[in-house]
Amino acid sequence: MLGPVLLAASRSDRMRRIVAAAPITRPVVNRFVAGDELHPAMETVRALTASGLQVTLDHLGEDVTDKATATATRDAYLRLLEALAETGLGTRAEVSVKLSAFGQALPAGGHDIALENVRRVAELATETGTTVTLDMEDHTTADSTLAILAELRERHPATGAVLQSYLFRTEDDARALATEGSRVRLVKGAYKEPASVAHQSKQDVDLAYVRCLKILMAGDGYPMIGSHDPRLIAITQELAHRDGRKQGSYEFQMLYGIRTAEQRRLAEEGERVRIYVPYGADWYGYFMRRLAERPANLAFFLRTFLPTR
Repeated sequence: MLGPVLLAASRSDRMRRIVAAAPITRPVVNRFVAGDELHPAMETVRALTASGLQVTLDHLGEDVTDKATATATRDAYLRLLEALAETGLGTRAEVSVKLSAFGQALPAGGHDIALENVRRVAELATETGTTVTLDMEDHTTADSTLAILAELRERHPATGAVLQSYLFRTEDDARALATEGSRVRLVKGAYKEPASVAHQSKQDVDLAYVRCLKILMAGDGYPMIGSHDPRLIAITQELAHRDGRKQGSYEFQMLYGIRTAEQRRLAEEGERVRIYVPYGADWYGYFMRRLAERPANLAFFLRTFLPTR
């Protein structure tokens, strides 16, 4: 019941101010966010990759409403890619971007502004030997995001996409993207969507996830399974066996700070595991969606309000 409330709060400026000002918030945020600045994020990358994991980095920010901020987001990613190149971590770390942070939602020419901003990031990623994945946001951005993906893949074919199983359209999108060289992260979805476009019950979302997973695993692309659900992880491994996929022809992706023991277990079994590591001062929207996704995350947050004895 609290999930929809938290998702609505993730876009509330008033709630943002209240949560950000609470003294107990920062220690909890640190569980899910690798610092406000680039340096601590890079230290996290070093630690994760040294333990046999791979990384995708997200400089937090979304719903940008002015061109200057969109340009600043682009520049932050360019600095990030330069840091990966300088430290030699580009072969084990890529970047994830939200196009709304690149200007996609701007009222005048947002699509084109986002495309030009992210194109420069894709160019530098290619130059430095790494890749970019375009995060998917709410359903109103899906067509624009997939169109930008198609543009980028013409010169940067390793550019990745994200599909959300709770949208009705996703099975068709999965079929279109299950092609050779296509990198697709499949997630359940973390935005509040209307019943006209998305499944509403957990069971329906899970069933849709499995249908999409079957399409991607049977296809010629590179599936990236974004889930912490033990059942979906087991189903993925069963499908890999059925479809003749070897370890390394797909990967599991999990969020920084969530189910770390499972991350290590899969990596020790020889699976490729990539950790989604967000960083940056604009952490509020991401943080609230993590609380909404799992009751355990919310319980962890609420326990910090209780007095210790």
